[in-house]
Amino acid sequence: MRTITFNELRKIKDSLPNGSMSRIADELGINVSTVRNFFGGRNFKEGKSVGLHTEPGPDGGLVRLDDTTVLDRALEILKESQKDVKEESMPQV
Repeated sequence: MRTITFNELRKIKDSLPNGSMSRIADELGINVSTVRNFFGGRNFKEGKSVGLHTEPGPDGGLVRLDDTTVLDRALEILKESQKDVKEESMPQV
């Protein structure tokens, strides 16, 4: 279980490279709408509930995550993309 602000969760989502929602869904074997629901989406017709509990408060309120698998994978993808950007910006010798 982990607690994070809603704004932090959305910032992570917004920082992910294009196609990351589908990539996470494919890697975890879940519907892409379920991944979007994890980041605050509300498509429960196609996606499932993800154990996300919100409480009002500053920064969009607090979000308690029962299972952090999607968040952990998103953070790994962010690290990968930041590493790729650093490598691309380094001068070739």
